[in-house]
Amino acid sequence: MSTVSDEQWRGVAAEDTEELDRQVGLKLKRRSRALLGTLLRPHLRWAVIGLVLVFLENAARLAGPLLIAVVIDTGIPNAIRGDTTVMAWCVVAYAFCSVASAGLWATFLNISGRIGQDLVLDLRQRMFRHSQRLSLSFHEHYTSGKVISRQTSDIDSFTDLLEVGIDDLLTSVLSIVGITILLLTLDLDLAALTLATALPLFFVTRWFLRRSNQAYRGVSGRTATVIVHYVETMNGMRAVQAYRREDRNRSIMDGLNTRLRSAARDSLDVVATFTMSVRMVGNLSLAVVLAFGAFRVADGTLELGVLTAFTLYLRRFYEPLDDIAMFANSYSSAIAALEKISGLLEEEPDVREPKQPKPLPPHRGGLPIEFTGTEFRYRPDTPIVLTSLDLTIPAGQTVALVGPTGAGKSTIAKLVARFYDPTGGTVQLAGVDIRDVSDVELRGSVVMVTQENFLFSGSVADNILLGKPDATRTEVESAARAVGAHDFITALPQGYDTDVRKRGGRLSAGQRQVIAFARAFLANPAVLVLDEATSSLDLPTERVVQRALESVLADRTALIIAHRLSTVLIADRVLVVTNGQITEDGHPQDLITGEGHFAALHTAWRDSLA
Repeated sequence: MSTVSDEQWRGVAAEDTEELDRQVGLKLKRRSRALLGTLLRPHLRWAVIGLVLVFLENAARLAGPLLIAVVIDTGIPNAIRGDTTVMAWCVVAYAFCSVASAGLWATFLNISGRIGQDLVLDLRQRMFRHSQRLSLSFHEHYTSGKVISRQTSDIDSFTDLLEVGIDDLLTSVLSIVGITILLLTLDLDLAALTLATALPLFFVTRWFLRRSNQAYRGVSGRTATVIVHYVETMNGMRAVQAYRREDRNRSIMDGLNTRLRSAARDSLDVVATFTMSVRMVGNLSLAVVLAFGAFRVADGTLELGVLTAFTLYLRRFYEPLDDIAMFANSYSSAIAALEKISGLLEEEPDVREPKQPKPLPPHRGGLPIEFTGTEFRYRPDTPIVLTSLDLTIPAGQTVALVGPTGAGKSTIAKLVARFYDPTGGTVQLAGVDIRDVSDVELRGSVVMVTQENFLFSGSVADNILLGKPDATRTEVESAARAVGAHDFITALPQGYDTDVRKRGGRLSAGQRQVIAFARAFLANPAVLVLDEATSSLDLPTERVVQRALESVLADRTALIIAHRLSTVLIADRVLVVTNGQITEDGHPQDLITGEGHFAALHTAWRDSLA
């Protein structure tokens, strides 16, 4: 019986890994090229026009050496004999070709520039729209730094390809094809010698394309890690300075930047090696052709004008290869970027819009909520958060959820707001599975206020208007009065028109929270979810909001998640959640007199006030 050595097993594993890497690389390339195709498709007509212009410009530019050859071999001898017709026509033709080349090139640049900007605009809009459509679960594991990297460095790589690379590629390829035809037309022997000396370039180019793709994939990935760390550091600057993490963050950034520099150096080394090889082959080829051609001119088998034109074309034959190298450089970078972008665009939302939405019934007085056998886990590899939850909340009832951290309270709220879909069972509003409700109707019927109290840059009124964009100023002020925000808003420098600045930094945490309340109340939802929404309020502000809540929560269904018992006590019903299950259910006053978890919480809260 034969055995396999460890070395053989490692060899097989290495081969399998290489094959897997190759297949993954091919899949990424196909995906990125497919994305590029969808971007270009609406602009095909103008792209064809641009291609025709480049072809005509290239023909006009390549006519120059032929005209010079005619002047040397025919025009000058005729002029010596007194006939300047050929010389004059060649001069006029050369001037015409020069002007035509410049005009055609300028027109092409204008067209290609417009197409390029349209493509970039389309790609940016696709990414932004798609990122907003993706579910909350995506944004919780795909960091904002990665999204920013897709919108910045990756888009810049694609822009560089459009602005410089494609123009150079078209002119270079057409020049090489045109010059090859002209060389074969001028002299077959010299052309054969040239093509033979250029054979090594085929192998060098294959090596370059393979290595440059690998190099720029590494640069793109490491650029993203730098941006991710930078964004994380800036967003957490308070914690960084509070806990003196500057040195640690600097050390991490130094390591990331060093790896990025190494990847960038590798990519530059690849380009330098290719450029050196092209120029070395080009110079050696030119030297060989000049030597061979000179002997033929001397023995009369080749005209001097033909040799002159041939050498001029030969110099132009190798020059575009540098441009092709630069294009390949930009192309590799852009393809690596498009691989990342296409990966983002291929992400599918976990919470999907129903194909045939069902309407919710009229909801004056709120909507009933029903959990039936509801189970949920955040990812397949994480523990179950909710287990076979059965719960009915009548329309118009205010329910408070309490329990230890991680018990599943916020998960229940997120399922009602449909930030996630249950992994088992159903969540229904008025008998309609929320998975069958359109996003527009659901977001208008269920509003959630969290402890994050996020405000956008802009005025106070703008932030309140998010709840109802078409509301009047009177409605905005009424909502602010309902939650006790009107007085402090009018005390601001420009009142409701005061700019709250980035993330609402001009306001205190409590003020931001109250504005978030006003925004939700203006939306007038059938179901209102408050997830630790009073956690940022100081005691005076909390008392104002408590009074407002009693009137605002009327005629709608409400879920309140709070650790502050003062907020919980205004509820019609309290649910104690433990390990994803409802362990206590009743009116606050009834549970307080018992001996369960809620009674213990109330006793501890009352003692803390004393």
